[in-house]
Amino acid sequence: MKVVLQNVTKIFPSRNKKSKESVIAVDDFTFTVPDGKLVGLLGPSGCGKSTTLYMISGLQKVSGGKIFFDDDDVTDLAAEKRGVGLVFQNYALYPHMTVRQNILFPLQNLKGDDKLSKDEMLDRATTAARLVQIDELMDRKPSELSGGQQQRVAIARALVKMPRVLLLDEPLSNLDARLRLQTREEIRRIQRETGITTVFVTHDQEEAMSISDLIVVMKKGIIQQIGKPQDVYDDPVNLFVAKFLGTPPINVFEGRVANGTLYIGEDAVLDVGGVEDREVTVGVRPEGFVYDPAGSLVCKLTGIEVMGRDMSVVSEKDGKVVRSIINSDVTVDPTLAEVRYTLKPNKVFIFDKTTEERIRF
Repeated sequence: MKVVLQNVTKIFPSRNKKSKESVIAVDDFTFTVPDGKLVGLLGPSGCGKSTTLYMISGLQKVSGGKIFFDDDDVTDLAAEKRGVGLVFQNYALYPHMTVRQNILFPLQNLKGDDKLSKDEMLDRATTAARLVQIDELMDRKPSELSGGQQQRVAIARALVKMPRVLLLDEPLSNLDARLRLQTREEIRRIQRETGITTVFVTHDQEEAMSISDLIVVMKKGIIQQIGKPQDVYDDPVNLFVAKFLGTPPINVFEGRVANGTLYIGEDAVLDVGGVEDREVTVGVRPEGFVYDPAGSLVCKLTGIEVMGRDMSVVSEKDGKVVRSIINSDVTVDPTLAEVRYTLKPNKVFIFDKTTEERIRF
C-alpha cells in the first residue's frame, strides 16, 4: 500500500485574539510513501511531522491537497474507515484491561462484514502478540509491564487489525536509552516481517537514520530533503539538514573562498576550484578531520576524550568549539597547545551565508 500526499497543507486558526494570524503547520507537502517501506518523518518540535501523521490517519482534516492510499482518495474518509494502525507516544493502553483485552479491543468494535467470531479474534490477538514477543504476558495489566513491554502491546494492538498502513508517533520517546535501542530494532524487524507500509515520526535523527528506508527532513512545515538516511547525511542540501543530522553534530565555521581556495579564519584548508570568491559558512563532519602535525587547519587544543574505538579531540577555532573524531590508534599529545588537521573533501560542505543553501564544489 503506497501513501501519496499531494500538496497537503494544514492551517490552524490563531488562538491570539489580537493578531488573528493563522498558523501553517504543514505547507504544500508532496511525497509518496512507497509500498512496504518504513519512512521516517524527522524534524524539531513544531515542524509539522505529527500533524502530517494525523492527516494520514484521518484524525486531522487537511486544509488543502489530497491524500491517496494507492489509487483510493481518502482525503475525506473517516479515520476508522482508512484501515490504519496508529501507535501514540504515550501508548494509550487501557489500565483496567489485560494485555489480551487491550489487543482485542479494536477487533471487538468491528461491525457488519468485518465482524469476527470470538475464536477469530483470539487467533489474531495471539498472532499479533507472538509477533511482538509478548505472548507470555497476555494476562498481565499495563501497570505490571515495563515501558518496552507496554510499547509492544501498543504495537500489537495496532497490528491486530491488519492495517493497510502503520503509523508511529514518537513511539520510543518514553523509553530509556537501552530500551530505545532494543525497541527500535524490534520495530524494524516487525515492519520487515509484516511488509506493512509504515510512517515513523521522531525528532531523534539517530532513530530515524537507523531504521528508516527513507527519511523526510522537515522544518516549519516544509520539506527540506528526502532520501535514504546515509545519502541525506552525506549530501545535505542546506545548513539546516547538515546541522540536524549527525552525532556529534557537524562543526560550523565562518569561512571565505578566495582564488579557488577555502579559508577558515586565516587557514587555507581546501581547494574549491569553480566556487566564486565570497563569504561562506563551512560545515565539517567530526569524522572529516585527519590529525596531521603539518596540516593547514590550526586549532587550540582543549581536551581529549577516549571512547574506545574512537577518540574525540576537543579544540577551539576562532572562539568556537570543534569536536573531531580520530581513530584511537592515533597518538595525540594532550600537552600540545594546538592541533593541526587536514580535511577530507567529502566531509566538508560549503553553504551560502544568506540563504544557507549548499554550494557544491
